[in-house]
Amino acid sequence: MSLLASYANANAEFYTREGYLVRFDGERWKLSRDIDIPMFALSGAMSTELFLSFRHVLAFYAKTSAPSHARNLFERCKHYVEATVGLPLFSVESLISYRSKLEMKTEWYLGTLRGFIRQWADLGYTGIPRETLSLLDKWTLKGNEKGYAVQSMCPDSGPLTDIEMEGVTAAVIRDYARNRLELIDACYAMTLAMTGRRPSQITGLKLRDLTQQSDRYFINFPRAKQRNQPWRSAFNKFAIVEDLWLLLQQQAMQVRQAFAKRLGGEVPADLVAELPLFPALDAFDVRSELSTQLSGDRLHAPSVSVKESMVLVAKTTKVFSERTGVLIRLNPTRFRYTLGTNLAREGKGEFVIAEALDHSDTQNAGVYVRNIPEIVERIDKAVALQLAPIAQAFQGVLVVSEVDAKRGDDPSSRISNGAVNLGNCGSYGFCGALAPVACYTCNHFQPWLNGPHEAVLDGLINERDRVLEQTEDRKIASVNDRLILAVSDVVSRCNAMRREVARG
Repeated sequence: MSLLASYANANAEFYTREGYLVRFDGERWKLSRDIDIPMFALSGAMSTELFLSFRHVLAFYAKTSAPSHARNLFERCKHYVEATVGLPLFSVESLISYRSKLEMKTEWYLGTLRGFIRQWADLGYTGIPRETLSLLDKWTLKGNEKGYAVQSMCPDSGPLTDIEMEGVTAAVIRDYARNRLELIDACYAMTLAMTGRRPSQITGLKLRDLTQQSDRYFINFPRAKQRNQPWRSAFNKFAIVEDLWLLLQQQAMQVRQAFAKRLGGEVPADLVAELPLFPALDAFDVRSELSTQLSGDRLHAPSVSVKESMVLVAKTTKVFSERTGVLIRLNPTRFRYTLGTNLAREGKGEFVIAEALDHSDTQNAGVYVRNIPEIVERIDKAVALQLAPIAQAFQGVLVVSEVDAKRGDDPSSRISNGAVNLGNCGSYGFCGALAPVACYTCNHFQPWLNGPHEAVLDGLINERDRVLEQTEDRKIASVNDRLILAVSDVVSRCNAMRREVARG
């Protein structure tokens, strides 16, 4: 394309792959509800002619590729430009200089940039010297390092342990029941925990994606990170448990009510199924046809809302890690890592893991299989007593005797192990949990100072050892590990309180 023709098209507008109208010469390009590219950041770093060519190439990607891919290309170009100030852009010397500044972990930056430069040349825009293309063809570049957080079992960004995951899900349910968490935050957290899906897949859901077949429940997740495929053009069905189904049905009902309120009447029957499960209600325009607005992604919550929700969930639930003794940091990626890690520990292969994580190939799934992190260690009594204060799995209140307990005057509140009483339940509601062991992780439980808690602990640890010996499966044997820590915490607190009483 001639420079004159390029200038003639400079003021044109184009539609992104997601259907967003973008002004070619705009300072910012909004490619989707989540992706916004600050084009002005490079306008002063290139000549007028070079920047025009650059925009045409990036526009090609914006029209044909996923918005996140186009943004990644922009960021890699920006990093290159900022690192080679004073050198002719896209020259041999600038690329050699840039490569020398990259580390082993970041050499993939240049690999991404090389693909962009090759496409630039293939499209016929000016700005890429032939010698640059020859140099890039000769280079062998390392790819993006995959799986560091998984292989290192990083306590801040890697997979959650079983104890951590159980603590998080229990706390989400507890705080939602107490109205400390909004329904949408509980839905985000439990969907991530049980499916490991990406935020864009969760926020891309519509009401019709929740399906039921007899007594089985499914979510049809739209696939993500699929190049050259429009939004919601491919799906993968994921089986879920009834508890998550019921929670999401509450969310669906709330969505219908919210749109009916905005419309001033019921949502048309043929459009109910098209409503977003997680809507961006502020984007709704009462002056426009609802059917038109539902055809794109504008009424769907941005993907970043899931990440923001997990920050809020972590702050609200205040679940401590038994590994670090500090509050667990939550983000969507950790739940994906956890799902993949658990599958690898169960002996699943790369293809099964790739399918479960909705990967198009096995190049990322391999990291789980090649270095399976063993995150279920043997927990004996000494280890449990040491970890208990760190994990803080016990949520109740230790009392000296029944006299000090809430509902202490109600014999029906007593918790027994079948032989003797251990404490009281402070709740007036019905509870179907298996007493007394399940009580130790409940915030309503009030164990007595002189209750036989150590005997309960010994029984749980002996049962763990028995199951491990019979099954040789640590995953199965570890099912009560958080409960063991909770009982251990009670034992430790009782010992500490007795010492205080003895000192007077």
